[in-house]
Amino acid sequence: MSATEVAAYPRSRNSSQAASSRRSRDAARGRPTRLRSVPCVTAPIVGVVLLDADQQSRERPPVRRPALLPLTATLASAALLLAACSGTAGDDASGAPDASGDAGAATPSAGGTLVYASGDAEPTCLDPHVGGNYPQALLASQFLEPLVGRDADGTITPWLATEWTTSDDGLTWDFTLAERTFTDGTAFDAEAVKANVEHLKDPATGSSTGYLALAKVDSVEVVDAQHARFHLSEPDAALLESLSQPWTAMESPTGIARGTDANCLAPVGTGPFVVTGSTPQQQVDLVRNDDYVRPDGTAEPALLDGITWRFLPDAATRYAALISGEVQVIDNPQPDTIAAADADSSLGVEHIDAPRPGSVNRIELNSGQAPFDDLAVREAFIRAADPEPGIETLFAGVTERSFSPLASVEPLAYSDPDLFTTDVEAANALLDQAGWTTRDADGVRTKDGNRLTVRMPVSTNQSVAAEQSLFEQIQANVAGVGFELVLEPMDLGAWYTALGNKEYEAVSAPYTKVGPDVLRILYHSDGTVPAPSGYFANHAFVRDAELDAWLDEAASTQDDDRRAELVQQAQQRVLEGFYILPLYDQQNHFLVRGATGVDVLHTVSTPTFVDASLTS
Repeated sequence: MSATEVAAYPRSRNSSQAASSRRSRDAARGRPTRLRSVPCVTAPIVGVVLLDADQQSRERPPVRRPALLPLTATLASAALLLAACSGTAGDDASGAPDASGDAGAATPSAGGTLVYASGDAEPTCLDPHVGGNYPQALLASQFLEPLVGRDADGTITPWLATEWTTSDDGLTWDFTLAERTFTDGTAFDAEAVKANVEHLKDPATGSSTGYLALAKVDSVEVVDAQHARFHLSEPDAALLESLSQPWTAMESPTGIARGTDANCLAPVGTGPFVVTGSTPQQQVDLVRNDDYVRPDGTAEPALLDGITWRFLPDAATRYAALISGEVQVIDNPQPDTIAAADADSSLGVEHIDAPRPGSVNRIELNSGQAPFDDLAVREAFIRAADPEPGIETLFAGVTERSFSPLASVEPLAYSDPDLFTTDVEAANALLDQAGWTTRDADGVRTKDGNRLTVRMPVSTNQSVAAEQSLFEQIQANVAGVGFELVLEPMDLGAWYTALGNKEYEAVSAPYTKVGPDVLRILYHSDGTVPAPSGYFANHAFVRDAELDAWLDEAASTQDDDRRAELVQQAQQRVLEGFYILPLYDQQNHFLVRGATGVDVLHTVSTPTFVDASLTS
């Protein structure tokens, strides 16, 4: 076997982040430090009107875009609220700096419970092997660990596996394992790795993300306690990327053996924290793992006593809780709030911008059914959509328009802006050529008695208010050429059901996976077949034999240059087929106040609190 090079573990952050975390730990142990500070700003949510849940069961007209509050007015309102916030700046109980606004007055301290407020949907199961969505990954990163990590430049690094080799044909991988113990006392060993892979691949588990990631792993052989051998059905260039993700992280086999219901409540890992309980629709409670061993082999537990992970779906409520000191970290802040916070460094709010890898946020057009089974109609929709002005205004400069299927953090991302030039005249001509030549009294085009209707389910758990407003602007824009775009807001469960029943012609479905292999998941014909969870990822229903061949070869080749060439060809085919309307990177922002040392992992950009401490 030829050894695969592995770097000495540098922690899952770049050197500057590591230095920052070391400063935080030093300060918590009595050495001074100084915090970077940003503002106390409370900004209103951009106005949006969508159908509410109880309207979904009855017929209704398509949603129309309301008048939107201009950004300048939004920021002016935020400025008024800033004055109200400043009155609490000296409140010690809030964890904020003193009234002088000098963030350096706040010093980290060991102990205490950090409160995190999430706007993502509450996971119905904390085990990321079951299903496999981003809310699960956020939580699981606190108590589970993967076999390998990934640093800021994309290099795979050791974690629970300390080194690995692969055979010349790419069909066999040998992993040497670190000596670790799960928090229930079960040994982490090759038997545990085997049990985890079998759990992910068992249809009864109902895995989606992890199941697809390890599709080419046939079996795991236990060589001895510290050596596991993976046998693959075909070479997998993305195997290490897949094994770095929370959805393939290692769980205690004893915990898995309890059954799905028990394991969903409290999966057991080797991570810095342990799940101790939860209150449905309210919070999950975690405490420090005092026996935690870091990826580099250092026995050093987290500074915090624990984390209270709260679910607060309303963005304004989350931000108010942050400013009041009720919580120390929030996710999914509104773009105008972020912009205002970044503009003022007076009151100690840190902004962490951590775009997710894999795919961009995009609108996928279902080519498997009318009207988007016609290339001309897909192109017409995209030529008329004109999302760029809305992105610039609604997202307040915190993101940029994408013209690629892949996130900007992916080195192999390919863009083609020329394909997405707005051209209303061309859109009208394309629809005429496709036979949609008449309009009804509402101005909607018709053909053979059918209206040019496009149903678009919108997950209110995944799309922030600014994104929902952007969809409304797109709705108005495409209406100008005769489309009836019907936006259907719903919670995450109903959204999954609508997709599973193919009750959509367009959808914005985020998908996070490390590396360009996400293209195979999203656009290979195999992706139209549901995983055991019932979820399928190829929502655009792309079925292209040549594209499949490119994606298959890209996933198996061990030649990096050839892989890059194939990945670019695949992206060009997806873009030129007008299967998707790229929008922007998957937004992943965190605001921190009253804590320091909060970091993100460079796998799927989830936060980590192993070096975090409260400030006082």
